[in-house]
Amino acid sequence: MHFPVELALGPARLPVHLLCEVLAYTLGFRLYQHLRTGTRDRISDAHRQWIFVGAAAGALLGSRLLGLLEHPELLAHPPGGWLYYFTNKTIVGGFLGGLIGVELTKKHLGVTASSGDLMVFPILLGLAIGRLGCFFSGLEDGTYGTATTLPWGINFGDGVRRHPTNLYEILFLAALGLLLWLLERRGRLADGRRFQLFLSGYLLFRLLVEFIKPTASLPGLGLTAIQWACVAGLGYYVWVWVTTYRSTDKTF
Repeated sequence: MHFPVELALGPARLPVHLLCEVLAYTLGFRLYQHLRTGTRDRISDAHRQWIFVGAAAGALLGSRLLGLLEHPELLAHPPGGWLYYFTNKTIVGGFLGGLIGVELTKKHLGVTASSGDLMVFPILLGLAIGRLGCFFSGLEDGTYGTATTLPWGINFGDGVRRHPTNLYEILFLAALGLLLWLLERRGRLADGRRFQLFLSGYLLFRLLVEFIKPTASLPGLGLTAIQWACVAGLGYYVWVWVTTYRSTDKTF
């Protein structure tokens, strides 16, 4: 296979990565519509729209900010000029920024019901399709892993066999989706718990998989910017679960 993979459409060539991104948004949204149709949504259409706006704004800001912090040495002299500040993005930053945007919007609207549970399986589907596009883009996407001698290492075009971290993530997303489905077959999860388990699981995966990516750690801090963001997100959920447990009277 030659990377990046492209589709030939007559004289034009279409990057498979772009096609996967379009499919990720389209199929993810279609799945969300399907799930919402069969579910009694405790959040009104009007409030849902504002929550989506808050999520999009927070995700855009968080994704760009964390993307820039990945390589702080480039901030003073950005490659490609000022456009560099608007092109870097990360999924982890998008999730955490989106989470903050949603919570602030819900607080303003007075919404207390979970808004994320309904989005979990559409997000899992969209992420998996998007990561497949990242894999087909090869070295251009920058989501590949470090060199490896393992038999499933992939040569993305530079002669070096690397960890296919994009494929690792797809496998993880499939396993996480299956685990959540099995948990809910055993009994109904508490409101908001599905999204909490999804995001905390994803943050833990990204914290670990970043160790086999070539991104350098922040000077003197031992971890990359994405890993520190994952630590912060996981710390937030530990605080949420401890607070929830302490506020719930249980008799043993």
